[in-house]
Amino acid sequence: MQSASDRHEYPAHWEADVVLRDGGTARIRPITVDDAERLVSFYEQVSDESKYYRFFAPYPRLSAKDVHRFTHHDFVDRVGLAATVGGEFIATVRYDRIGADGMPASAPADEAEVAFLVQDAHQGRGVASALLEHIGAVARERDIRRFAAEVLPANTKMIKVFTDAGYTQKRSFEDGVVRLEFDLEPTDRSLAVQYAREQRAEAHSVRRLLVPGSVAVIGAGRTPGGVGRSVLGNIRDAGFTGRLYAVNRAFPQDLKELDGVLAHRSVRDIGEHVDLAVVAVPAEHVLDVVTECGEHGVQGLVVLSAGYAESGPDGRERQRELVRRARTYGMRIIGPNAFGIINTAADVRLNASLAPEMPRPGRIGLFAQSGAIGIALLSRLHRRGGGVTGDTGVSTFVSSGNRADVSGNDVLQYWYDDPDTDVVLMYLESIGNPRKFTRLARRTAAAKPLVVVQGARHGGAAPQGHTVRVTRLPHTTVSALLRQAGVIRVDTITELVDAGLLLARQPLPAGPRVAIVGNSESLGLLTYDACLSEGLRPLPPLDLTTAASAADFHEALARALADETCDAVVVTAIPAIGDATTGDAELAQALSSAAERVPGKPVLVVHVELGGLAEALSAAASTAPQADRAAPRTAGRAHPFRPLDFPADPLPEPSDTAEGTPRLIPAYPAAERATRALGEAVKYSQWRREAAEPGKVPEYEDIDERGAAQLIDGLLARGQGLTLGTDETCDLLGKYGIQVHRALHAPTPDAAAEAARTLGYPVALKATAPHLRHRADLGGVRLDLADEEQLRRAYTELTELFGRPEELRPVVQSMAPRGVDTVVRAVIDPAAGAVLSFGLAGAASQLLGDMAHRLIPVTDREATSIVRSIRTAPLLFGWRGSEPVDTPALEELLLRVSRLVDDHPEVVAVTLEPVVVATHGLSVLGASVRLALPPARDDLGPRTLPTY
Repeated sequence: MQSASDRHEYPAHWEADVVLRDGGTARIRPITVDDAERLVSFYEQVSDESKYYRFFAPYPRLSAKDVHRFTHHDFVDRVGLAATVGGEFIATVRYDRIGADGMPASAPADEAEVAFLVQDAHQGRGVASALLEHIGAVARERDIRRFAAEVLPANTKMIKVFTDAGYTQKRSFEDGVVRLEFDLEPTDRSLAVQYAREQRAEAHSVRRLLVPGSVAVIGAGRTPGGVGRSVLGNIRDAGFTGRLYAVNRAFPQDLKELDGVLAHRSVRDIGEHVDLAVVAVPAEHVLDVVTECGEHGVQGLVVLSAGYAESGPDGRERQRELVRRARTYGMRIIGPNAFGIINTAADVRLNASLAPEMPRPGRIGLFAQSGAIGIALLSRLHRRGGGVTGDTGVSTFVSSGNRADVSGNDVLQYWYDDPDTDVVLMYLESIGNPRKFTRLARRTAAAKPLVVVQGARHGGAAPQGHTVRVTRLPHTTVSALLRQAGVIRVDTITELVDAGLLLARQPLPAGPRVAIVGNSESLGLLTYDACLSEGLRPLPPLDLTTAASAADFHEALARALADETCDAVVVTAIPAIGDATTGDAELAQALSSAAERVPGKPVLVVHVELGGLAEALSAAASTAPQADRAAPRTAGRAHPFRPLDFPADPLPEPSDTAEGTPRLIPAYPAAERATRALGEAVKYSQWRREAAEPGKVPEYEDIDERGAAQLIDGLLARGQGLTLGTDETCDLLGKYGIQVHRALHAPTPDAAAEAARTLGYPVALKATAPHLRHRADLGGVRLDLADEEQLRRAYTELTELFGRPEELRPVVQSMAPRGVDTVVRAVIDPAAGAVLSFGLAGAASQLLGDMAHRLIPVTDREATSIVRSIRTAPLLFGWRGSEPVDTPALEELLLRVSRLVDDHPEVVAVTLEPVVVATHGLSVLGASVRLALPPARDDLGPRTLPTY
């Protein structure tokens, strides 16, 4: 007899890896007929109390009939999912479709009963919440819209799972049982709950890696040198506060210590729990190490070993197996091919990286996908690299290598509420999940600055070793979308460090007004020009002359900071002539003292690095208490990182500065670098203010969403990848209140005359051949044709100039009011999602690339900003005495296009060109729409780890 589960294909796409509340991972998959023994073993480990809560009666063991029922599913009306760790069940959930009478049913019945059972040892880890998300997604896929669950009143944990999920629900009590019914349609609250759980779980999974209580370095060699031995020494020399072990299967049986560290031949031989394993063995041995770690209960891995996806197809498959094996045991991986991780917190002091020295503690979180770039950033942050002085250190550092598992998104989740991190700096070569990154970046940027430099911008593909979905959007568009999310986008690692130094120790400017004071007129004028180049509004520079004393600088800075017309101050300084040491030290102290007395405005220094000025800045900083900030030093070994910024007087700290940390004034060797960093801070500060009131997506009563859906379904029935005809385009856009001016084909002069009589004069005659479309500059358009004589003459001119009518494809269109020609586009990118673009039609957008972009759905505030963000925006607002056009009508059009694409993801491309915006109203003169099945989205549905 054929079993039920044999009649339906196994739904492999329901398999998923998830991060649990405590940071561990589990595998969720459908239960099949092959799971009978696992189910019985799982049930035997569940307590009698949990069994009673599940079955409402004592139920010590499963009968053969029970086992058959719980392992045979049709994957439609009866579905069971299991959460597994190490291949064994730790929890199960199932639904059974029921009808209105509560009895088993099939479609179209849209309700199902749901029940959970979680092993007692794994309760409290968020397993049931994760299973509810996944079984809910499965049910929606099978057209089930509502779940019902019956729970004993004493089973408060399970009641909380349902009530905390955020779904719309009803609750009743009858016959001693609580009955819960809830709709499965996601709500704003259910999504918020899901995102909050995701953040807590992923942040905890990263915390388990960055804050371990014990570390084993696997692959530490017996002889000096080598990756494993180097990392072991780095961890020991940094003063790691936890337990440290050296592991190598080649160690002699009698070897007990290596460099003062307990030595073992295998992780299994360690008699205590190990939180983190740093793996530095050849790639062919890594899987065996992962298995040993998993069986020993290790929580996470940092894999330094190379020879994976960066080395070709064989390495890519080796990398897939590495991730699968680690997740089987609930472990997360940084790497492979990673540079390592660092945590400078005094109670951790972990340098599990190839960096030979521990960086100074500080408030900057640093993420780099490249180890080489990561160490360059560490060096620039803490040395005089590039002439920038700064004593702002690092809180945590992660170099992800091939980022097969832990990615920048995970680390962002950790830094979001990490109290030790004030600023996040990221070097990215690829973004695996751009939609999620944008969502996380927006939330993080609302709390703390996030500065990103993206490498491999123009290569057209991700670096070897990075498996990501490639975007079709140009880099400028991606950059604009990141800025929309509050990301401070810079182009070089120098700019990354410059911005980080400013944001880590100075308050955000309230506006773009900049005061400039200094002892060099020329340097002041250079700074003034640099401010203008960055869109700042500098006040006339105040020249103190080269004879200015430290007291003069103090007084001038204090006066500038107290000026209500100033939002920030740039101090320009050239070194004194003669006995520079004393004068420079006094100057540093004077500026710091003045800045502390008005803590709400940022102060920057532009200096010419001559004489002793830079040394004075270093010396001034070194006079501040260092005991809590300096990393431990190995005896007889000088620390390479030097304090380089101005310290503040020991006065009360402003509210946005870490307690007990002196406020530092960043100094820059060039005016351009200082003003560029300040310009980014000004734009970020403005984004923070606007993000506090994000706007809303307006509702329009004349939108026919259901009618548009029916039309789209009918059109897609013809086939996929369909570009709509003129009438279909006008019909679909019309359902969203977007009216397109009719254009009638005119294959002959007589047809043109007939079209003009139908539309009414005056009319326009246009050639719509691809090489002439939207190219009025080529002469393929004739406007304001007042009568048939002018129309026929224009028709003759066009055919004489450009060829036969069948080549020109001429059309006749009624004249629209004069205005500014613009273009509106929307496209669904497989990686970034739906994007709305706007610009002026013609050369401005085609030649200069002057387009603005926003992620869909667009709010009313974003529609207002996108219109004003293009460089040619003055043409819309009365440039040189012209009449301003109807920008509110333009903003409404943008919002309607955004709604269309957001409501119907099958609309994969929309182009409105030209859109003539007049003094009153606008006219859409050309439109095209493309329909297709939307690309799969990886930001919707239940929480999952990326598949590799």
